[in-house]
This record gives sequence, structure tokens and C-alpha cells, in this order.
Amino acid sequence: MTKIDTSRPEQILPTPSHTVGPFYGYALPFPGGPDIAPVGHPDTLTLQGYVHDGEGNALPDAFLELWGPDPEGNLPQVDGSIRRDPATGGYLGRNGVEFTGWGRVQTDANGHWYARTLRPGARGDSAPYLSVCVFARGLLVHLFTRIYFPSDEAALAADPLLARLPEERRDTLIARPQADGTYRFDVRLQGEGETVFLEFT
Repeated sequence: MTKIDTSRPEQILPTPSHTVGPFYGYALPFPGGPDIAPVGHPDTLTLQGYVHDGEGNALPDAFLELWGPDPEGNLPQVDGSIRRDPATGGYLGRNGVEFTGWGRVQTDANGHWYARTLRPGARGDSAPYLSVCVFARGLLVHLFTRIYFPSDEAALAADPLLARLPEERRDTLIARPQADGTYRFDVRLQGEGETVFLEFT
């Protein structure tokens, strides 16, 4: 056992640094992660936006997972999102045919993300929405939220979750149509304009 004389600072070595994870960008992305809609589907829509921290800075290493029903409101029951090459074990990406309703998206260096999917159909009393899970630095536990679409004001007004929120908070869950035909949905982790997050018990 080595003894260190603490009265001599030159003998005290600094504690090794520890790297803080998890590293969402290392093992979780896969080819075609944002391409949820089948290749060439005529009703494909594009969602895009940014993930911001509490000070409004865009996060270049955040991660989103999206789930949603098909346009008829049915939950997909098919495989096909992540396929592996049986010979190498590497990712092959999606099969390009099946709609699984699930995607995994990493923000780029500017904190921007996008996904191509089909507009979800309504389920039960809820207006059509996509479920979102957000992973980002500084979050010890991932966050859940929703993305609603603005096309049916009556359905949005009657949605049980949205009806419980003040209007200014409700707007943080509704994607905004853009001039280029995409829908914009930004995630704000805290601070002014913080996205409404859900807690499941």
C-alpha cells in the first residue's frame, strides 16, 4: 500500500476525470431513423425544429424518439424500423415498405432535427398526436411530450390533455405549418416557453 504525505502538495495527484454520459449519438442512431413514412408515400409530411436549453441555446447532441398511429388511428404492429445484416450485424436501416410509426432522430450541430412521417389518425377522445421522448445532456431522466397538428381546431379544443392547459402552454404542444410545407416543432427544456412535459405513473 502506497502512503502519500498530504503535507507535501507535490505528491498529491489529481483525481482522474470521469466522462459523463450517456452518449446518445454513439450507439442509438441508425440509418433511416428519421424516415418513418414508407419510401415515396404520397402523404408523407416533414416535421422539423430545434431543441433548446433553458437559456435558449440550441443543443447539438439531443435525441428524440417519436411514436404515432397510422392515418386511420391504428397502432402499427409490424417490424421494420431497425434491421441488421445477418452476416455483419451492422444496421441495414428501414425496409422502406412498412409503416412502423416509430422513429429516432438526433439533432445536428445546430440543434436542428427533422422526421418524415404520416399524419397520425385520432385515437379515442384525443386529437391526433405523436408521442415524443426527449433525451439531452443534463437530463438524468428522459422527458415525454406530444406533437399535435393544427388542422382541426374542434378536435384540439376537445382534447382531454390540451383542455387542461392554459392557452399559452397548450401552444407549446402544437406544431406550426411553415411556408415550405413542413411543420415546425421546437422543444424548450425549461425557461420561458418551456414545452409541456408529461409524467407517467
